[in-house]
Amino acid sequence: MTIMANHHSSLSYLDTARPEPWASFIEQIDRVAPHLGPLSHWLETLKRPKRILMVDVPIIRDDGTIGHYEGYRVQHNLSRGPGKGGVRFHPAVTLNEVMALAGWMTVKNAALGLPFGGAKGGVRIDPRRFSRAELERITRRYTSEIGIVIGPDKDIPAPDVGTNEQTMAWMMDTYSVNVGHTASGVVTGKPIALGGSLGRQEATGRGVYIAAREAGLRRGIPVAGARVVIQGFGNVGGIAARIFRENGAKAIALQDADGAIANPAGIDIPAALTHVAAHGSLAGFAGGEAISGEDFWQMDCEYFVPAALEGQVTPARARNLRTKIVVEGANGPTTPAADDILHERNILVIPDVLANAGGVTVSYFEWVQDFSSFFWSEEEINARLESIMVKAFAAIWQMAEERQVSIRTAAFIIACQRVLAAREQRGLYP
Repeated sequence: MTIMANHHSSLSYLDTARPEPWASFIEQIDRVAPHLGPLSHWLETLKRPKRILMVDVPIIRDDGTIGHYEGYRVQHNLSRGPGKGGVRFHPAVTLNEVMALAGWMTVKNAALGLPFGGAKGGVRIDPRRFSRAELERITRRYTSEIGIVIGPDKDIPAPDVGTNEQTMAWMMDTYSVNVGHTASGVVTGKPIALGGSLGRQEATGRGVYIAAREAGLRRGIPVAGARVVIQGFGNVGGIAARIFRENGAKAIALQDADGAIANPAGIDIPAALTHVAAHGSLAGFAGGEAISGEDFWQMDCEYFVPAALEGQVTPARARNLRTKIVVEGANGPTTPAADDILHERNILVIPDVLANAGGVTVSYFEWVQDFSSFFWSEEEINARLESIMVKAFAAIWQMAEERQVSIRTAAFIIACQRVLAAREQRGLYP
């Protein structure tokens, strides 16, 4: 493993100080140790990323100057298969964050039974401050720099915060040019024309809805008629809001990086999505009243969906939340201390490694389709997604009841058992 200096980030989502994500991940791993029996012998494996690549990403800017940007690719664990995880373009990207995100991908893939290890990547830029041509140059240079560790059977990137299907098209093309043949399986989340999968764009938000519905069924809180509050209104939060609405729920408050809005009668989600597509944020949307961040975190609702960045549900916010179920659309949005407070208050938390696993599940379908050059219909994709998520939810819920632990700890128990069993069976070489 290459040792790199740790970075601390003071940048935030809506000016909230973010705790160190890697510390949160380590604490979550430690909480699982008593439940692993003889496999706990291998637990240290999960506290050390297998491989960290830190790269300089230099480009010529449109004005002729040369810009240098810091990029990362972290492969946390590859015991169960090739690395899998997104690439994030965001000004708050740090090595600490990418390590944690890679760790959560290891757990997520194992909890869902997908044949992948965990990986994650990122470049510390604000994509809104670059032209399309500059973003293409950054993406292609970053891909060339990490090309030594990625590949269809080594590590498969995907979109994340600040990246999209166009980013993936550039990544696939750059990698393909460098290896001398089209390698469509090197990334997922691609445009349909380049081997992307139907249903991939909506998959994470759809999975959030499925997780919420399954939790509601077990807690006697039906989605139909429920009030939903959503932080983050991008690909995950926006799609989840739309599917909640289609199933009879109403979103009464939304928040994005530019502020929060509320409408007790229910926000017109299609209109809000149209506004964001045209203006880039919820700012100026007439379908809700602007509210303070403090008020947003105290809205009465049945479902609260944090779908922005990690570290958002702090202990202070956990004490104020007025919800019955938290469904984590983002990765790592709840700190371990906040988790404990929500547990004490009998607020059910459906963790990120289960709730937002729809995206990587359909990424898996895309990868399989690329290998076979045989593509499925959107109905087949959604049915298979539903099947995998419902089955994983049931197994994790059962583990939580058997061991008398939280849903998060149950998901970590199942995932860590699978990863560490693979580690033990493979053995150490040399």
